[in-house]
Amino acid sequence: MSFDPKDFRRALGKFPTGVTVITTRDAEGNPIGMTASSFNTLSIEPALVLWSIDKGAWSLEAFTRGKSFAINVLRNDQIEISNRFARRGEDKFADIHTRDDQHGSPLLHGTAAWFGCKTWNVYEGGDHFIIVGEVTDYSYEENVSSLVFHNGRYAVPETHPAVQAPTGPLEARGFLGDYLLFQLRQTLNAYASDFYPRLSHFGVTAEEWRVLTLLADGEAMEQEQICRYVSQPLKELMFTGEWLQDKGLLQVEGSCFRLTEKGQQLATQLLDKAIEHERQVMSCLSEEQQQTLKESLRLLQKGLS
Repeated sequence: MSFDPKDFRRALGKFPTGVTVITTRDAEGNPIGMTASSFNTLSIEPALVLWSIDKGAWSLEAFTRGKSFAINVLRNDQIEISNRFARRGEDKFADIHTRDDQHGSPLLHGTAAWFGCKTWNVYEGGDHFIIVGEVTDYSYEENVSSLVFHNGRYAVPETHPAVQAPTGPLEARGFLGDYLLFQLRQTLNAYASDFYPRLSHFGVTAEEWRVLTLLADGEAMEQEQICRYVSQPLKELMFTGEWLQDKGLLQVEGSCFRLTEKGQQLATQLLDKAIEHERQVMSCLSEEQQQTLKESLRLLQKGLS
């Protein structure tokens, strides 16, 4: 059975994965690294893990013929590192602090966890090779959150709001219910759950909505810049762009995206829908309260950045 590759990729994107940077050294001893979300556990005894590499990857030989590699599990604030190691044609290790594991593979600083591995075996896997490694050493940070990839964009793992809070003193439970982070997360979940399903009426996904509304003014924008606004890796953004191009909504001009006339018309409709939805949601607040809320959130973001 054959599938539309882009649609199949979207279906696979419904399964959240962690984001890692796999590192090794080539035959000349140069550091090699690439971003991968295909990392997974295979066995506890012996300790085996696996990941897969595209047969067209520039670092293919270093990983498939090498004797060792390291898995660096990225922390939730290491998006730029993920983007850096996903790009080609640059010195990815420039200004990056590393140390070597016992096999000589570079370990990135400040990651959520790392695993030093000896290459166990390499298997054929369609358009990829599956690389299995035996873990010989590892370490992790106890109280950090990892970077997640889901629905074609970066995300962070959070406790599900349906999970019951632990029992304890009333003061503790009362604090949790009034805690700012809890309130923000609950509001975001409720807002997104109410808004995003409405996009199906327009035949677009949340990822496409973000790109369309960002480019609604009709001006071209560099893909690298778009990535930062929509929280998508460049590779995934290019797939989103292909979908929009197939629909006649977007045109690619070198390294830039620009909406077509049809795309601008749809983007205007989507912005109107978003504004209408916001007005409905915020109708329980006075106009002064709405402005105070937005200004307070901007001040909080500035204070935390």
